[in-house]
Amino acid sequence: MDSLNEQDLIIGAKAYNADVLGIIYDCYSPGIYRYAMRRLGDTILSEDCVAETFSRFLKAIRSGQGPKDHLQAYLYRIAHNWIVDIYRQQSAMPIDLDDSLQISDQSVAEDQIDTQLKQNQIRLALRDLTPDQQQVITLRFIEGWENEEVAAALGKPVGAIKALQHRALKTLRRLLLPDEKESVHESEG
Repeated sequence: MDSLNEQDLIIGAKAYNADVLGIIYDCYSPGIYRYAMRRLGDTILSEDCVAETFSRFLKAIRSGQGPKDHLQAYLYRIAHNWIVDIYRQQSAMPIDLDDSLQISDQSVAEDQIDTQLKQNQIRLALRDLTPDQQQVITLRFIEGWENEEVAAALGKPVGAIKALQHRALKTLRRLLLPDEKESVHESEG
């Protein structure tokens, strides 16, 4: 059963085949968890995202809906929509300071804190993008998807994905590297 392609998985899921549903979960849940973790920075919310993604997937199948193709894209779209809902509910995501952080090696602790702060800064900058831009950046650069896969996930042409990516990167550069703009103007003068 491990040799099933995505179309076989969709057919099996629509037939409510428990083995196929297990394969789908085993195959896609780790990636959805990583996606949610990178977007949310919270293990409990990320686990909730995975659970809710598959719950919504099963509800869609039960009601005779669900994907006709592009199963992975369909699941990520559910996860993305759930994450957007979470962002709307919470005005600011808290910085997760790990209580178990050992301060025995101060430089390692400082590096960990620095890394965590940078990750949080990136997460916050991503929140300033449009939902489509957020999803394009996350799927392209964090999940490593090709433009065609992202286009399928968002239901948009590849050209639109490239345009969203360009605008998103320009916005992120402005948000994360504000001094870069000033130094360009200084070197022109």
